[in-house]
Amino acid sequence: MHRVVQISDTHLSPTKQHFACNWEPLTGWLAAQQPDLVIHTGDVTVDGADLDDDFAHCNALLRSLDVPVLSIPGNHDVGEAYHPHQPVNEERLSRWREHLGEDFWVRDLEGWRLIGLNSMLFGSDEAEEKRQLAWLDRQIAESDGRCLGWFLHRPLFIESPTEGDKGYWSVPPRPRAHLLDLVRKHQVAFVASGHLHRAHDFAVDGTRYIWGPSAGFVVGPEMQAGMAGSATLGAVTYGFEGRDYTAKIQEITALKTLWIDDVIHEVYPPHVA
Repeated sequence: MHRVVQISDTHLSPTKQHFACNWEPLTGWLAAQQPDLVIHTGDVTVDGADLDDDFAHCNALLRSLDVPVLSIPGNHDVGEAYHPHQPVNEERLSRWREHLGEDFWVRDLEGWRLIGLNSMLFGSDEAEEKRQLAWLDRQIAESDGRCLGWFLHRPLFIESPTEGDKGYWSVPPRPRAHLLDLVRKHQVAFVASGHLHRAHDFAVDGTRYIWGPSAGFVVGPEMQAGMAGSATLGAVTYGFEGRDYTAKIQEITALKTLWIDDVIHEVYPPHVA
């Protein structure tokens, strides 16, 4: 059996240490799991979108895990489509790739093809968005009958595949529609994401959608009123054997419950016009 652990939304920085206290208990828990692979589903950094030092710091921390790590970027790592202050662009993507490797990737296990996607490109109209979609088509076509599992930062949707634009929280409707067509056509087994700092596990049309919890902090109800899932700190463990798999959201009780609401103006101050 191949053991994989998904971690997400650590939000680490050498200068803004608000969530650093959760790194050591996370690494201790990971060591006890003895995974073959760790997948980080984004927002590795507090502000890698602008700060090279954040990436250098996080690269060193991930390397210290002494287990293979694959990461995909979040909005705080590479920016987001059409953001007025941190748009995803070649400069920010290059910074990610210099420190953490490819921003979309494939990893084959026996019976499985795991695909990591850069969800921050969806809806950006950047050349890299087109390149990623063409690459994704190839990876699916060449999967040689393997089961498919996707990992990305932003979830494809929050409440329903046909919902309108949820803004900050999920992939926009236009690119989402194309991705969901691929999910249905190729019977993608699961789509795992981060970003929401909530834990949730549900199925739609035969595909399982897994919201991996943050290992850094949780978000108060005022920001996420009515959103499904739970404000849990933890990770997701996966086991792959043949064409079968298991996935389980794990609460990590050693992590300290920190609320972004208490420090948001220190960690992410509003931009001055």
